[in-house]
Amino acid sequence: MGKIAFVFPGQGAQTVGMGKDLYENYSSAKKVYDYCGDLVKTLSFESGHEGLDQTVNAQPCLFAADLAAALALNERGLLADGAAGFSLGEIPALAYCGLLSVELAYKLVTFRASVMQECTQKNPGSMVAVLNLESDKVIEICSTVEGAYPANFNAPGQIVVAYRKEALSPLMAAVRESGGRSMPLQVSGAFHSPLMEEASVQLETYLAKTPFSASVAPLYANVTAQLYTTEDAVNLLSKQVSSPVLWQATIEQMIADGYDTFIETGPGRTLRGLIRKISKDVQTFSVYDSNSLEDTVSKLL
Repeated sequence: MGKIAFVFPGQGAQTVGMGKDLYENYSSAKKVYDYCGDLVKTLSFESGHEGLDQTVNAQPCLFAADLAAALALNERGLLADGAAGFSLGEIPALAYCGLLSVELAYKLVTFRASVMQECTQKNPGSMVAVLNLESDKVIEICSTVEGAYPANFNAPGQIVVAYRKEALSPLMAAVRESGGRSMPLQVSGAFHSPLMEEASVQLETYLAKTPFSASVAPLYANVTAQLYTTEDAVNLLSKQVSSPVLWQATIEQMIADGYDTFIETGPGRTLRGLIRKISKDVQTFSVYDSNSLEDTVSKLL
């Protein structure tokens, strides 16, 4: 067998109840949630909390869910040879790979969430998935629609575009005329676009005072699809919020580097589905509760 990668999902994957089963069954997962505190546990575990979808809440809660799943796998003896995180997922991946302590990573995710939410209020917008078009065509469309920006290069035929509120109608019309299909996403802002530039600047200032450590496992960056180093961490993390996520290129690079097993650690199965579209030659798993965790462990150990 080749190398195992943990991939950490991002904002949009959150669901009420996420992480509760892991919290109740694995001491390492419980430790993560106990550190993150009662608000994260209440928002994540208890029904009726519409506030979970707000950026300022979703990101810390997903941080806890993603990292808890990864460390619970470690507790059962399954370790990653390397990792990547999708958007917000890059922050728990940083903690998992040792570039930041859990304490510093959690402080970062709460700051990141607050400055990104501020940007969404100043620059109203959202995101739309564009299907059945090549990336070059989507880039061309965005160049002709003011306020539209390619944001996530997810998989062949699936590109997410961030947009200013007023750009949605002409964007969808241009996609339709080009033979593609567009699907608006339930997200609260135009992430990974120039509309997040102010958050990027604030993050750079914040991160300049953050001590990074050498990684204990390779981590691939959204911005470059290449490996993180302590020297470029500030630049990569600050640019990440206003730059496209190169997910397809990241997975292709990991496969070229010998990874053939990908485990999505956290709620949902979105990343697993994207990886299947990128390559039919790798194994994929999703770990979000004790049943899926134990099933994955039984198949790989």
